[in-house]
Amino acid sequence: MVEEKIKQLLEKKFEEKEYSDCFLIEITKNNSKVQVFIDCDSELTLKKCTRISRYLEHVIDEEGWLGEKYTLEVSSPGATKPLVTRQFPKHIGRKVKVKLDHGKVEGILKAVNENSVIVSYIEIERIKKKKIKTEIDKEIDFKDIKELKVIISF
Repeated sequence: MVEEKIKQLLEKKFEEKEYSDCFLIEITKNNSKVQVFIDCDSELTLKKCTRISRYLEHVIDEEGWLGEKYTLEVSSPGATKPLVTRQFPKHIGRKVKVKLDHGKVEGILKAVNENSVIVSYIEIERIKKKKIKTEIDKEIDFKDIKELKVIISF
C-alpha cells in the first residue's frame, strides 16, 4: 500500500534535525493523485513542503510506486480541517469550535494540558431585565473531543 510506504518515508525524514518538529496529519490517495498533509510544531514553510515533496517524488519515481503519471501534493491541512491533538498548542489564543458527544463548545482556546484543553467562553444569564455575563473556563478531556476546529473570522 503506497500510503503506508509514504508514511514510513516521512517518519524517516522527520528524524532529520531540520524536520524533527514535523508530523504527518493525513495521506489520501485517489487514483493517481496523492495528497500528503503535514504540519510542524514551529512554522510550516513552503520551503519545507517543497523539500519533503521532492524527497518523496525521488523515491516514488525510483521505486515506480505510482507509475509514470501521478500528482503529489504536500501541504498543510488548511484552515477548514479539524485539528489533531498535536496541533492544539499552536492554536492557543484562537477562537475554536469543539464538537462533543452531546453538543459543542465555542470559545477561545486558553490552554492545552497533557490530556485536556481549556476553552473559555462567555455565558449570558438573564436576571429580571439585566444580562449577567460570566466567563467560563471549561476543561475538556481529549477523549471527549470528537472534533476541534479553528473558527476563521474576517
